[in-house]
Amino acid sequence: MHLMRSSLLPPFSPFQHHGPKLRQLDQKILFSLYNSAPRHSRITWRGSHISAKTRRLENAHYVQRTSILFNGAPAPKSVTSPAFLGIATQVRYFSRSPAFWESPTPVIRDQSRSKVNDDADEEEAFEKSEKAAQASHVNLSARLSKEGSTVKNAGFGEVWRLIKIARPEAKVLVWAFVLLLISSGITMSIPFSIGKIMDIATKGGAKTEGPEAEEKSDMLFGLSLTTFYTGLVAVLATGAAANYGRIIILRIVGERIVARLRSKLFRQTYVQNAEFFDANRVGDLISRLSSDTIIVGKSITQNLSDGLRAFVSGAAGFGLMAWVSLKLTGILALLFPPVAMAAFFYGRAIRNLSRKIQKNLGTLTKIAEERLGNVRTSQAFAGEILEVHRYNTQVRKIFELGKKESLISATFFSTTGFMGNMTILSLLYVGGGMVSNGTISIGELTSFLMYTAYAGSSMFGLSSFYSELMKGVGAASRLFELQDREPTISPTKGTKVVSARGPIRFENLTFSYPTRPAVKIFQNLDFEIPQGSNVAIVGPSGGGKSTIASLILRFYTPSEGRILIDGKDISTLNVKSLRRKIGIVSQEPVLFSGTIAENIAYGRPHATRAEIMRAARRANCQFISDFPDGLDTFVGARGTQLSGGQKQRIAIARALVKQPDILILDEATSALDAESETLVNEALASLLKGSNTTISIAHRLSTIKRSDTIICLGSDGRVAEMGSYKDLSSRPDGAFTKLMEWQMSGGEAPRSDIDNLAIGAEHKGPPNERDEIEVELEEADGVEADDEIQGSKAQETVKKAIEEKPEQ
Repeated sequence: MHLMRSSLLPPFSPFQHHGPKLRQLDQKILFSLYNSAPRHSRITWRGSHISAKTRRLENAHYVQRTSILFNGAPAPKSVTSPAFLGIATQVRYFSRSPAFWESPTPVIRDQSRSKVNDDADEEEAFEKSEKAAQASHVNLSARLSKEGSTVKNAGFGEVWRLIKIARPEAKVLVWAFVLLLISSGITMSIPFSIGKIMDIATKGGAKTEGPEAEEKSDMLFGLSLTTFYTGLVAVLATGAAANYGRIIILRIVGERIVARLRSKLFRQTYVQNAEFFDANRVGDLISRLSSDTIIVGKSITQNLSDGLRAFVSGAAGFGLMAWVSLKLTGILALLFPPVAMAAFFYGRAIRNLSRKIQKNLGTLTKIAEERLGNVRTSQAFAGEILEVHRYNTQVRKIFELGKKESLISATFFSTTGFMGNMTILSLLYVGGGMVSNGTISIGELTSFLMYTAYAGSSMFGLSSFYSELMKGVGAASRLFELQDREPTISPTKGTKVVSARGPIRFENLTFSYPTRPAVKIFQNLDFEIPQGSNVAIVGPSGGGKSTIASLILRFYTPSEGRILIDGKDISTLNVKSLRRKIGIVSQEPVLFSGTIAENIAYGRPHATRAEIMRAARRANCQFISDFPDGLDTFVGARGTQLSGGQKQRIAIARALVKQPDILILDEATSALDAESETLVNEALASLLKGSNTTISIAHRLSTIKRSDTIICLGSDGRVAEMGSYKDLSSRPDGAFTKLMEWQMSGGEAPRSDIDNLAIGAEHKGPPNERDEIEVELEEADGVEADDEIQGSKAQETVKKAIEEKPEQ
């Protein structure tokens, strides 16, 4: 079956459910491809064939494609050019479907050259290495669960632990409880008083006739009505004052609890090891410290008070109702079993939803923190729309959970409200008959109905209390999980380090990162760095150079072997005191929001102004004199007010002011321009003049040359070569010589290595054939496509379609 091109696109557009603008864009792009396609071809868009026979694209939204295949091989450059891949950009820009953000790249195949089945499309551009297979075995034991403890563990014990958080505020909370009893008692006296007033108003309280009875009818509790009303106003004012005091106390206590929780949890988080931060997202931790603590604080103060108030009011109300009429109270009691059961299931559902909402809020915080912190990079790659969509996708998830919570709450409260109204109607029916029979008076029925309203309100209050308490339990379980986690490397235990001078020895050390235990970074690594020497560590990318610095700083613990400093195993030393003896200058210096002086003195807070100035001069920080505020100049968040070279020199001054015994330079100049590198190198030269041991993780030749010893790491996690620059460079077939040749050639791998790369490699077709872009398109009736179209022509047609895209 064949279709004309003129009727091909509109009915079967993959974006037909997304409005006319998307259909118009789709028509332009696909029509351009069709018009320039060879016969016996068709296009596969996100896994669905756009053939003249079926045009089935119903599932196009859900099929993910991540690569362009040409005859089962990497696509030629013409296919991977920006003009062609611009299609994907435009699809991202206009589509509101989340599925299109996963992988918008079309898969282009040529049937005339080879018949490639659908399974071939799943082939990856890179063949997985053995290391990649090992890396698939992930250990995330250090990761906090997203929802805290499971539902089955969140029983009474967890609720009691939540309440115990308020133990330091017990004395103040007792006063709040006393005020609660006063305000609740006064509130519950109102229906009784109103009932008596109703009896007087209707003469229902008079049992005799005559002047004496008429005089008595104007008295209430032995008081005239005027005196009684005046006293009632005073009592109500006392109740309001008690309620005011209760609320003030609980709000202050709640804020105090939240502040204490945040401080304790932040301290507990900050002492965790690098393994912990490798496995957990910062956004989730921030969510636990912010929103979760607020929920817990509210749950154990305001919500607990409201629950106690509802319980006291409900108990008093039912007692007074029973005193007025046991028959009517029995009718009301029929409402309790179904409401209690509904409240139980409602609370459990709310607790689970609360955990999910908190988990997704953590993810949302992480997305916002990461994207806003790197907004310049995103803007440089024109990724604003992508990031906004990513954020909105997470917002939609939270909205859906909130909507579900709203539906559950609406169902529960509307159902129980209907049941309560039906109960009141039943009470009016039965109570009206009792008034007619003279069993109770109108005032007593009025009091009973008011007590019913109070009891019903208390019952709803208890339901709300239970649901809010379950929310608090859900949030508290996430906090308890963080609070109970002890760091694997204790920051306080171990022998205090007085001096870190002495040789540094790696002894048969084997290491893999805790989150990737199957990937061995080092295996039986063995070398020694003499005291006071200047050592350069070189090796291939990913060879573990920076990992050596992390191990010396005890961010991680080796799987096997040990690290010795002056003959002492660092696993037996106090971590804090050890790190005070080590200075580090990283490739990307991290500055904190504050002044230049505060950042220089970060590792030594009690450093004098003179010591800070001396360190700044040694680090070649003359630029400080150009600032009006000098050392008191604010650097901005992450040092955004300074250039890369300025930040690096401040980082060097920060290391200098510590006067470290061991100095680690982790590719300190690799990200700088030539001028900044020269200034930083001058600053580093002053560092190297000291008596400390210097470990330079480097790939710059200037850094390597000035080292006493060079340790060249191999890809097998062992030392490939070790010696002076003169010694290693004289070995023509040595690992160091080959590494230097590779870097001096501009970092280009051998041609054989390039040919193995799938992305960007030029496809070499059969002899006498040109690289061509062909889309699969069946021949339509009466219309024949050109037999061939070169890649450049495809680029032109697609580019023209994109340039003519509809306005958003």
